[in-house]
Amino acid sequence: MKKKKHMNYDRADVRALRNGNICQRMAGGDYGEVRFDSVEQASIFFARELDYIKTQTYDVEYPEMTALAIFPVTSEVPEGAESFTYYSYDKVGIAAIINNYATDLPRVDVKGEPHTGYVKSLGDSYGYSAQEMRASKMANKSLDVRKGETARYAMDYMVNKIAWAGDAKNKLVGILSEDNDIPKYILSTVTVDGKERTEFRYKNADQILDDINGMQSYVSRLTKNVEKPDTLVLPSNVYINLSTRRIPDTDTTVLKFIMDHAPYLKEVREANELQAESTDINPTGSNIAFLFTNDERKLSLEIPMHFYQYPLQEKGLEIEIPCEQRVAGMVIYYPLSALIVEGI
Repeated sequence: MKKKKHMNYDRADVRALRNGNICQRMAGGDYGEVRFDSVEQASIFFARELDYIKTQTYDVEYPEMTALAIFPVTSEVPEGAESFTYYSYDKVGIAAIINNYATDLPRVDVKGEPHTGYVKSLGDSYGYSAQEMRASKMANKSLDVRKGETARYAMDYMVNKIAWAGDAKNKLVGILSEDNDIPKYILSTVTVDGKERTEFRYKNADQILDDINGMQSYVSRLTKNVEKPDTLVLPSNVYINLSTRRIPDTDTTVLKFIMDHAPYLKEVREANELQAESTDINPTGSNIAFLFTNDERKLSLEIPMHFYQYPLQEKGLEIEIPCEQRVAGMVIYYPLSALIVEGI
């Protein structure tokens, strides 16, 4: 990769390089087009290289990490917290017509059940050897940015997995955790070759629409018409089927038909994590759909500290960049605003 001109650098990285052995050894050495005349020059040169890599690493996004794209992300819990308390709610009560001197106003409350959430640190690192730094200077090419991107990918993978599956050992809640109080919905069946099937691929557009509207009605009944989920997340293979399958004798896809006829449904998303084959995240052995209200007041992915790259540390004949992130998993304030559907 041809070097891009990048002038910014982290002063902490410059200090670490200046005080280390690698740049002191390189000072006065001839490495291709530019000679390092001093430790300071070598330190600033490589600090700029690292700043470019860090910037690229912060900016990279991975579409396959669907939780980070689908769910609201919040950072309400302080970075230093080990635990926090939140309340899951169930709206209750109803207003009434009153007279001018009413003293018995109906009480409209929110019943809250306290829960304790936990915050855990994730960490990894990447680095470059003295020889990689020398070779980069001689060839006038940037250090390999893929190392930083790999560190970011590994961190995002863990956050994404926690958001969906949780981590029971570390008491982190995910969408598919057993104890998150999100209700489940049972799909209708159709008979195929003598067997009762619930999967959408065996159903026509009207039957699928009935199922989706049935999900909406179920949430409405549970919450006395308060909650109206607006986002449906489907396994990727189911989403592809609905978005490409056409209703017979029309140019309309099943997905378009659903969006046109499902009240309150604003968006249909796909997530490979919900496929039966994603056994590291989906423990059920079947395709799962997730219906929810896309509002951080209902649920959110809590990340008290986003991906952070510390100033470099010199270790022997290499420099190392430690990375950290703190995550609390999913905070589900209104479990009844969502629905899990197995066998879709």
